[in-house]
Amino acid sequence: MAEPDPKDSLDAATRATRSLQGLSTELTARVPQLLEAMRSVGTGLELHSTLDRICETAAELAHARYAAIGVVDEAGEGLSDFVTYGVPQEVADAIGRRPDGHRGLLGALIHDPAPVRLADLTSDPRSAGFPAGHPRMRTFLGVPIRVQGEIFGNLYLTEKEGGAEFSDYDLHMVRVLATEAGIAIGNARLYEAARQRERWIDGSVAVTTALLSGGDADDALSVVAEQARRLADSAAGIVLLPAEEGGLEIVAVSSDNPSSSLGVIIPPRSPVVAKLLAGEAVFIDDSATDSRMITRLADRFGPSMLLPLHSGGRVLGALATPRARGGRPFTDTERTLATQFASQAALALMMAEAQRDRERLAVYEDRDRIARDLHDLVIQRLFATGMMLESAQRGSVVPEVRTGVGRAVDELDVTIQEIRTAIFALQQEPAEAPAGLRTRVLREINMAAVPLGFKPSHRFLGPVDSVVGELTGKNLVAALREALSNAFRHAQASLIDVVVDATVTLPDGRSAVRLSVADDGVGIPEGGRRSGLRNLARRADSLGGASRIAPGIGEDGGGTTVVWEAPL
Repeated sequence: MAEPDPKDSLDAATRATRSLQGLSTELTARVPQLLEAMRSVGTGLELHSTLDRICETAAELAHARYAAIGVVDEAGEGLSDFVTYGVPQEVADAIGRRPDGHRGLLGALIHDPAPVRLADLTSDPRSAGFPAGHPRMRTFLGVPIRVQGEIFGNLYLTEKEGGAEFSDYDLHMVRVLATEAGIAIGNARLYEAARQRERWIDGSVAVTTALLSGGDADDALSVVAEQARRLADSAAGIVLLPAEEGGLEIVAVSSDNPSSSLGVIIPPRSPVVAKLLAGEAVFIDDSATDSRMITRLADRFGPSMLLPLHSGGRVLGALATPRARGGRPFTDTERTLATQFASQAALALMMAEAQRDRERLAVYEDRDRIARDLHDLVIQRLFATGMMLESAQRGSVVPEVRTGVGRAVDELDVTIQEIRTAIFALQQEPAEAPAGLRTRVLREINMAAVPLGFKPSHRFLGPVDSVVGELTGKNLVAALREALSNAFRHAQASLIDVVVDATVTLPDGRSAVRLSVADDGVGIPEGGRRSGLRNLARRADSLGGASRIAPGIGEDGGGTTVVWEAPL
């Protein structure tokens, strides 16, 4: 980003000098001060600090106690920002909400952007008075600030030192300063726009990387929500996917209180849902008062962007970035960047979905191969071995040998039956199993038995299927999968015990479900990776629960016990 053009500053100074010629020696003596002020205003590229610097410089130049810049909103009807100088922070806090420019003298200057100089602004018919706690202000000087020929806002000065009125000299000096301020603001806005685009691009890259990393899909959606919240400077980032019964379900939330929103379904009768599923973006000025927002969640939010996640003609879901009540509206640039971000996220979601389909197909093919090998090789060899033992049993004359061989044959028969059960489980599609939590837990345990080489033991306490909700159950199964995966990859365990207890009471009195996965492995080494544990903690925290580790079931407490719990 280029620094402010010195030629522009020189031209402004030249015009200023020509306009001041022949006015007075007093004004001519203040020209060096004006040039220094112009130089100060033109340094730096960050927009808000530039506005702060303009206010301070203008106050010093005109010997005013207070200064402010009111930034006109995109519609040209009010103020989108109000930057002050000279008002202590405690006074600003006592005043409360800053001017919106919809009425009073500030509103009049928005619709008629011309220099204004008043001896007593309180006596002006356009004045609407001051709120309680506002400092005394009488003398007033207002000058418009133009950026590339368009009104950016107005520069206001009040309370000239000594109680005097602002002079013609002050007006000339401040008008010249406003010209330089327009140049500086123009450069700062270009720089800010470039930085903003860079941040959104970086956010899109982070989302794409997370979605294609092969990690948990829910965690990847959480990354989308987190990045959207950060980039949009919103109170929350929310990802919604189509619900089975229609409408959109909130599946990922980044906010100060995510558990209150997760699992909420926006019904299909909502006008917003209809537009989103049709691939149309929806922009809301105030969620709390907009009739299209029909859920209780809308009451706590103000301006909102609701963007479809669509790519290749498919609408995969939606992304919402609401700001808090009273928050500033989203600019056209922010809306454009957010829409592009949502499209990039949707494309990454489709690619991740295709990647998971390929991985799932590879797993099914591998399971079919294992099932065939078990059936064609292992069972046949065990059957042949059993026949050889039966033949040896018939040929033996020693009773103890006949008895021992008979027991071995019986064990082989049991083993063959267990292998056939495993073959059936390997060939079964996940969708064929009932949807109960108990069944899903057993399915995870049976699937983990193949890479582990043994089947973990398990227990269920309480009415697991009836008291554990769908959202909590889905996260519990994902936590179980993560814990079993960690035990297989890192623990080197030979014994694993899984307990699902739906009779737990938390310290605060709430009923809860607790998942415990204990092993006799090597434990968690110092400095080892903790990403899996962080995933478990994040899932529990999103539901208002917690996750922790404890000693395992090995000798002297060896190994690890992962405890994951969430309120019912």
